[in-house]
Amino acid sequence: MPADHVTLVGGFWGERQAVNAQMSIRHCLDWMEGTGWIANFDRTARGEGPERAGREFADSEIYKLLEAMAWESARTGGVELEETFVALSRRVLAAQCDDGYLNTRFGGPGQPARYSDLEWGHELYCAGHLIQAGVARARTVGLDDEFVHGVLRVADHVVREFGEGGRDAIDGHPEIEPALSELARVTGDDRYLHQAAIFVERHGRGLLSTGEAEAAYFQDEVPVREGQVFAGHAVRAMYLAAGAIDVAVDTGDDELLQAVERQWEQTLARRTYLTGGMGSRHDWESFGDDFELPSDRAYSETCAAIGSVMVGWRLLLATGEERHADQIERALFNVVAAAPDSSGTAFFYVNPLQRRVPGVPALLDRPSPRAASSQRAPWFEVSCCPTNTARTLASLAGYVASTDDSGIRIHQFAPAEIATTLRDGSPIRLHVTTEYPLDGLVSVEVLDAPDREWTLTLRIPAWAEGTASVDASGEITMSGSAARVRGRLKAGDVVRLTLPVEPRITIPDSRIDAVRGTIAVEAGPLVYCLESVDLPEGADLLTVAVDTSTLPVRNDGDVVTIQAELPDAVHDHTWAYGSTAPDLVRHPLALDLIPYHRWAERGPSTMRVWIPERTGR
Repeated sequence: MPADHVTLVGGFWGERQAVNAQMSIRHCLDWMEGTGWIANFDRTARGEGPERAGREFADSEIYKLLEAMAWESARTGGVELEETFVALSRRVLAAQCDDGYLNTRFGGPGQPARYSDLEWGHELYCAGHLIQAGVARARTVGLDDEFVHGVLRVADHVVREFGEGGRDAIDGHPEIEPALSELARVTGDDRYLHQAAIFVERHGRGLLSTGEAEAAYFQDEVPVREGQVFAGHAVRAMYLAAGAIDVAVDTGDDELLQAVERQWEQTLARRTYLTGGMGSRHDWESFGDDFELPSDRAYSETCAAIGSVMVGWRLLLATGEERHADQIERALFNVVAAAPDSSGTAFFYVNPLQRRVPGVPALLDRPSPRAASSQRAPWFEVSCCPTNTARTLASLAGYVASTDDSGIRIHQFAPAEIATTLRDGSPIRLHVTTEYPLDGLVSVEVLDAPDREWTLTLRIPAWAEGTASVDASGEITMSGSAARVRGRLKAGDVVRLTLPVEPRITIPDSRIDAVRGTIAVEAGPLVYCLESVDLPEGADLLTVAVDTSTLPVRNDGDVVTIQAELPDAVHDHTWAYGSTAPDLVRHPLALDLIPYHRWAERGPSTMRVWIPERTGR
């Protein structure tokens, strides 16, 4: 379903989309102007020397911002944003070479030659993000557009340079694969799909010189068809998987689709955090081994969560299985929503599930180190996450619903207007109202529908299976992860889905050593955390134990209260080990938990998601 067929109307995501439009997009633009990253294109257009600001992949941040602007301009119809998009895109295209090549780091006077550092240079990665910005523009204004024309020249150059008979090579950072696949869909030109397939099949052949990095870091250790679980750099893994799914679906390659789905399932079962975050190692921003999921050292990069949304969405469309929408929801509510602060002008790069010492305020006048996660920062030396978040929030409506042969399916719950056509061309309009995720009632009112039977399908999250209920006229079928309402639903009819969003206790797999003997609290799709600012003065978050004999309860708004215990005091010794447990006097008290996505909004603090049980487990 095209993104403009769904409009978010307030609520959790509508409010964040508005902040993204009003604050985050301009914030990103101002920082990239201030750091000189955009000026790189001006210098390249003038044919100046090798001087350049930012890292080798800085071009991609401008491209992701252009994608965000393209979606947002179409969503709101804002004249000012449209003018800003046109002005910025013209500065970018002014740097394009006659043969379509476009990059400010390579190929210019005094710079390294084109494609001379495919391991680390990110040339095709940057081209991929430029193409995805072009796809967004084509899907919102059409193919006859100045920026789209420039993007097509870039894609044609890539096909000529890396197609059959060209360079037998890949980029060290996947991204060109899903970009070319999407461009093929929007243009109908199968040359781009064919090239995407070539790139996917080249991975795992050892085409890159890895140096100190492992081949898995570049997604070049094993062919995609032979992989068993995602490994190496988490963002790279997600982007390659997204491209492989696109290729599999559009070429009818079931073997390739099943290979990616196999790796996805294993990764969810063994290498994914409760928040939906992916990547447990700071070294190489990578996946760890199975069940290697430390809370305090979690990397869980925001971009990896966005990549997981891309993969989950493609698998949902490819298989029709609503469980893939569960993972999308988990990553959106608990990582993507956690990335920006409430003002939309400071961001997390990494998303740990525990913070042992109070954070340090971020730098305000210059970019911060990317892994400085103690407080959100306005900008990073590697600032992929702010722009990635901006483009995701701007296009978020596209993940809400889809059509199938029988009618409409709603995958994500948010106040929204849906106006689209069914497979047979029949127009249909729906109005969705809900206070989800704090309230489990989702009401879908039919505003216009064909005069025949059709089906409205609503996702049942895994945590609600067996307890969700539906009230509607028509034939209701509840099966696992979906509720289907079949009938001659007409204007004025309302379908009501009720989901249990009461707080619940979650227990980790015992093979996750780092959190054995602890519990977490969830409510609906939200993961909760305990933050030190909610402890009594002088209390140490590390000494809290939770009493699981009493269930957590919702207290006020989105705050959940648990029964816990704290010791009078903890005496430090010269040795942290002993043959008996220390005899501590512990006192019961009620403690408030907040949604994980809201942590670090009240100043430097310590925090944890997984809390030890009073009696252990």
